Amino acid sequence: MIKVLVVDDQALIRAGTTAILQSAPDIEVVGEAGDGAEAVAVCRERRPDVVLMDLRMPRVDGVTATAQLKEDRNPPLVLALTTFNDDQLMIDALTAGADGFLLKQLTPADLINAIRAVSGGASVLTAEVGRRMLRRLSARETAARTAFPDAAERLGLLSEREREVLGHVGLGLNNAEIAERLYMSVSTVKTYVSRTLTKLRLDNRVQAALLASHLRLPPADHPLGGQPPQ
Repeated sequence: MIKVLVVDDQALIRAGTTAILQSAPDIEVVGEAGDGAEAVAVCRERRPDVVLMDLRMPRVDGVTATAQLKEDRNPPLVLALTTFNDDQLMIDALTAGADGFLLKQLTPADLINAIRAVSGGASVLTAEVGRRMLRRLSARETAARTAFPDAAERLGLLSEREREVLGHVGLGLNNAEIAERLYMSVSTVKTYVSRTLTKLRLDNRVQAALLASHLRLPPADHPLGGQPPQ
């Protein structure tokens, strides 16, 4: 079961979201919270796998709560809820360590699939949100440096295989899909991803995926890409 904490300042939205998620046989909602402070407290008590985090809330907002949770020893995955008018808020949440972004206009099926995807190791970022964020980051180098602190300059620290795996992360593939494409075990892919995040000083897969897209890393054309080991 995937344990989920639902965070939103509107009780009706929390109730509706909980009902949607509870309809899935592999998802369990272990709690709800009405603001960021409550979210951090409930999360540390009930240890969900995924926190569905609204970003705009009174008292303590979702960005602040995400940053606080990511400081924990075993932090949960955080899916941020946002709107098309919150470009800077999305960048702030990414910098805070959010593992994905969802639009409030998404369908119930998309919400359930997103929870499953991020729990399975995939970065969750819709194409439209990704395009908007990349346009914003490209237009403002200061914002890019904030979201990707010196990561581009540190690419030279990566091995050939690590760069290749990073390129596939940029395509939004999960560990199992990368393993199948590159003829590796899933555990090996996890090791490469973890090592890459450490070397680039990134917090999560979403940051890595955006960086790979921003730098136009071409995994499909890589000399090793898609070829079985000799």
